[in-house]
Parts: sequence; C-alpha cells; structure tokens
Amino acid sequence: MDASVSVILEGRSYLECPRWHPDDNGIGRIWVSDFYTHEVISALPDGTDVRVEAVVEGQPSGLGWLHDGRLLVVSMTDKTVLRREITGELVVHADLSDYATGHANDMYVDLEGRAYVGNFGFDLMNMAPIETASLVRIDTDGSVHEVATDLHFPNGMALTSNGELLVDETIGNRVSAFTIAEDGSLGERRDWATFGALPTGTDMAEGLSQVVVAADGCALAPDGTLWAADALGQRVVQVREGEGLVDEIKFDTGVFACGFGGDDGRTLFVCAAPDFNEHARKDAREGKLLAVRI
Repeated sequence: MDASVSVILEGRSYLECPRWHPDDNGIGRIWVSDFYTHEVISALPDGTDVRVEAVVEGQPSGLGWLHDGRLLVVSMTDKTVLRREITGELVVHADLSDYATGHANDMYVDLEGRAYVGNFGFDLMNMAPIETASLVRIDTDGSVHEVATDLHFPNGMALTSNGELLVDETIGNRVSAFTIAEDGSLGERRDWATFGALPTGTDMAEGLSQVVVAADGCALAPDGTLWAADALGQRVVQVREGEGLVDEIKFDTGVFACGFGGDDGRTLFVCAAPDFNEHARKDAREGKLLAVRI
C-alpha cells in the first residue's frame, strides 16, 4: 500500500504503545511511552502541546485506563503496573514479579477495567536463550492471575468484535486468539493468523532469523483486520484472520508499534526508531512518532 507519512513527534529515545485517549476536557490526544527518557507523554494529533503525563523510573511501556479515567502504565524493569491517581501520584496497582520471567511489556485494558499484560520471557537485550512466557490478567482490585502460558514473546494485543483477545507472539510467527470468559479467564489458544513455523531451538540469533513477521504493537481496524508493526521488517502489516499478511506499508526505519486514532479513527500512529537495541537507544534521540492515513 502506498501511503503518505507525517512526522508527529521526533527527538525521542524509543517510543512504544501509542494510544488515543481524550484529556479531561474531552479533547482527543495521542499518548505514548518513551522507554529511556522514562516519560509517558501525550500530544495533540499534529504533535503540538506535548505534555509529560507521568515519569516512570522503571521504564514505561503498556498504557490503558480504568473506568474512572485513572491511567495504568506498565513499569517494565520492576515488573509492576502503576496507577496514576487523580492527584497525579503514581502508586503500584499490581506486582507481576511472581509471573514475569523477563521485562513486563505491552498491556490491553478491556471494557471491564481488567488489564492483560505480557512479558519478554528472557533477557532479550543481552541475547539470552529464548524462553516462552506467560500472560497475566490484573483485575480492578489489583489481583494478578496467570491466564495463558507457553507464549513466544506475547506482545501487542487487541479485542475483536466477537470478544476474542488477540495476542501477537513476536518471535512465534503467529497471532493467537483466546476466548474471554465472563470472569476474564481465557480459553484455549488458537491460531488467528500464522506467518511461518515456530522457531527451532533457543539460540536468539537463529530464532530471529526464522521469524517471517515479528508482530509487535498492533491495532484492529474497523474492517476487522489487524495492523501490526513488524519489529524486524521496517513495515506495518495488515493481517486478516486465517489468511495472514494481506498488505503492508514500508518505512525507511524500524517500526515497533501502531495504534489507530484521530477524530475519525483512521489515522494510524506508528512508533519508529532505527532499531530496538536498548544499548543504542538509551544514548540516542532518534525515536519518532509517525502518522499514516488508512
């Protein structure tokens, strides 16, 4: 797909988890986490009026909101989910340290205020051997429940119109689907879309070489297709259930997350950086937020 790309924000370290959410006055803003400045920021859709919404020393990632408007943010390195109170104070909403075997990562908050959170599963940034990870559910009271296991780097998530939770398995060559029970527990995993075989062995370099689409942050379009950033392919891919990749938008840089927003919901905000290498991104300010009209 040919698309016109606009730069919304630049000069950041490494952006993730773009979310469209109104401010207290009902004005739509794009929110995003900046890993290595430790900031959650928001801006108007043209990139103006940038605000620092929270400072998370443990490295912010997944974002979401409770029914009463309080912000939830994943604190990656200390494996917690924080809650921003009405006063602006950050408090621990849930402790994931008993379940997360790597950095806590992306998060989806459903209509009931329950948060689903994945984790790396292993030390990605130092090329440790690949291990699978679990997915947890955090109820509104902060209690934590393991709801799925043996996932290959569970990452971006979305909720389908028929109530299934989609989970990108970044190094598993697949998007998995789970039915959600009334209490928030998940049914058996099934393939929603596949791009190739599961990686063989645990060597990180070999495993990455076998990934066809490294589906990272994602968002559902109104037509039911999933748009996902390919963390290894410098592209955002459009994925249809049972078919896999059906279209793509290519970039001249790495892209790692995307989310729909704008007044009509048709602007795809895309988080971009040269790579996802922690050691390089900490010392550089080459991260950008891009926008594409779909």
